[in-house]
Amino acid sequence: MIRSLHRWFGLIAAALVTVMAISGTALSVFPALETLTIPASQQISVAELAARIQAIEPSVEQIRRAPTGRITAYYLEGDQPVSSIIDPMTGRPLGSANTTTFERWLIDFHRSLFLNDTGRLVAAGGAAALLTLALSGLSLLARRAGGWRLILKPAKGTGDRRLHAVVSRLALPGLLLSSLTALWMTAATFGYLPEGAGAPPFPSEVSGATGVPVGTIPVLRRTSVETLRSLRFPAVDNATDTFTLKTDAGEGFIDQGTGALLAWQDSNWVNRVTDFVVMLHTGRGMAWMGLLLGVSALAIPVLSWTGLTVWLTGRGRKRGSSVSARDAYTIVLVGSDGGTTWKFAETLSKSLSVQGMRVHVGPMSSFEPERWARARRLILLTATFGNGEAPASARGFLERLRRAPVRQDLSLAVLGFGDRSFPSFCGFAADVARVAEEKGWNTLLPYDTVDRQSIQDFARWGRNLAQTLGRNVELNHLETRPKTCELSLVSRRDYGASVEATTVILRFSLPKISIRQRLTGNTLPRFEAGDLVGILPEGSNVPRFYSLASASSDGFLEICVRRQPGGLCSGQLSTLEPGQIVSAFVRPNPDFRPARGRRPVILIGAGTGIGPLAGFARANRARRPMYLYFGTRHPASDAFYAEELSNWRTEGRLADVVAAFSRTVNPTYVQDVLRNDGARIRKLVATGGQILVCGGREMALGVAAALSDILTPHGVDLAILKAEGRYAEDVY
Repeated sequence: MIRSLHRWFGLIAAALVTVMAISGTALSVFPALETLTIPASQQISVAELAARIQAIEPSVEQIRRAPTGRITAYYLEGDQPVSSIIDPMTGRPLGSANTTTFERWLIDFHRSLFLNDTGRLVAAGGAAALLTLALSGLSLLARRAGGWRLILKPAKGTGDRRLHAVVSRLALPGLLLSSLTALWMTAATFGYLPEGAGAPPFPSEVSGATGVPVGTIPVLRRTSVETLRSLRFPAVDNATDTFTLKTDAGEGFIDQGTGALLAWQDSNWVNRVTDFVVMLHTGRGMAWMGLLLGVSALAIPVLSWTGLTVWLTGRGRKRGSSVSARDAYTIVLVGSDGGTTWKFAETLSKSLSVQGMRVHVGPMSSFEPERWARARRLILLTATFGNGEAPASARGFLERLRRAPVRQDLSLAVLGFGDRSFPSFCGFAADVARVAEEKGWNTLLPYDTVDRQSIQDFARWGRNLAQTLGRNVELNHLETRPKTCELSLVSRRDYGASVEATTVILRFSLPKISIRQRLTGNTLPRFEAGDLVGILPEGSNVPRFYSLASASSDGFLEICVRRQPGGLCSGQLSTLEPGQIVSAFVRPNPDFRPARGRRPVILIGAGTGIGPLAGFARANRARRPMYLYFGTRHPASDAFYAEELSNWRTEGRLADVVAAFSRTVNPTYVQDVLRNDGARIRKLVATGGQILVCGGREMALGVAAALSDILTPHGVDLAILKAEGRYAEDVY
């Protein structure tokens, strides 16, 4: 039993555990290097340290002390945020504190394999597998030695078997510690441990005064730098804000006018244990332990190899069944954002393969006809994004098609996927077909389209393809229902009834998630405002997508929906009552959200497009400069998020709110208020500002025209802003 458990866990988890081990070993070096390069520590108070730093950098916003002892200060140089390593003796910056790109890449890879929560669960599964392997391996070692008391006697056997036993004995303590601490950290991340103490409630009353010298604050004078976690300074020109102090002992708020400690919360045992576990696992604050665990982790590739060699001797590896592009006679390239077109491509590939045809399927970004030695057919299946733009997996394809020399021995077919109700129906696919014809590519089939994922349209095109190929090809595409979970409506707010434009803001509770659901993926992943929720209406397997107005950290899922005439999903949602449920899933939309940092953000929307923009404002707890321009029909009927917008502006989450109403005595549209505020927009863009636009296509075109009028005369091109990630649209 134990031997089988050890064998199959090893076989299944070998690659994952090896990858996690190697990346963990590489990460163990950084804390040691940091320890060697930080300035010598001093026995000084937090007050002395803060006063020294503030004297050098008056705009300091926060001071942090890492477990390694490194002091970092965050301040402004001009209007740019800067983080620097600080010499505590002088308070002077010694260099940038930014994590290197490679270290950040390595951390993200080790923690989540770049897969967010799903990746964290996979990594946790690797830790659980490692723990199982370590415990079962320890039991097998004891059994092989003749009992636990003899486990340290010289190992028996020769070759790989002996090497496996010797390396196991040396590495097992470190592997056990690594796996246990990794599982604790995962449990803490997903909320499966008791909660830590956290911060106390923000004080209800402050003095309202400002300007107390930081070096004279009593609690800071009593606090040693050795116990400091962070000190956040109050926001400039905000008399209601406070100093926020975090130490090993707890967290509290200090009045910026009197220096009095207004509130304090001691840390509890969960905080202390978690801090200790993190220190053991990462080596930050205990560099020698991190290096020890890193060296132990290096044993995993050796154990994986020797274990597989011992167990799989004489077994040949099965050859993969996939056909490479070099060996394929038919190339199928896919342009897709959501993944639906890929499923049609899979149906096509399977049908052609059944007929004995060698098929390769890949993204349109892999267009390299000069490397397709045997290919005689190229079939392009592509959707269209936004206003006739290329989807994610086809970016840059048109340029490559224009530059590539025509292969007379390669015939081409283009099939577009889209929704005929939109003005730019299959616009990108049509552009591809046009450019191919202009270049002189041979035509395999005339350009054709599939409307709204129509199985009938796809089958019809398949019959034409079968006739051209002279093969018995049948494209019987079966729709697959995506994995969903049930969301229960908590509340709804209704607007627009008086102008016959019913709009509702729907707030759903997040489902309770079991460990089993997380592992099987049958639940909602973590999400941010601006991501998409797919809702399956009753009577259809085709999801309708809505932009999210909340993040999972808000504790609810919120969308803004306008009822469309004849709309199946919007019609059902607009009549949904609290307590009723919908089937939904979340799809990331990482290209549409505020970039990191403190540079200004210009939010522009109309109608229900205010949903994700409201979510961005709600999440702006750091109070970065964020300006909202939105248009709607009438303030009496369509005052979406009116109370929240007012509160967020008061709290500083929105720097300004400018509204346009199209059904008032003096009608205005959002592009009109943009032009009226052109000077400020130019200034915000000049300082590195980002523009996010959400709403209908006509509105987006008008906004783009207005912004071009504002920015182009001053040398700013919207196309360049898009390429830099500083102009993004979520358009429907």
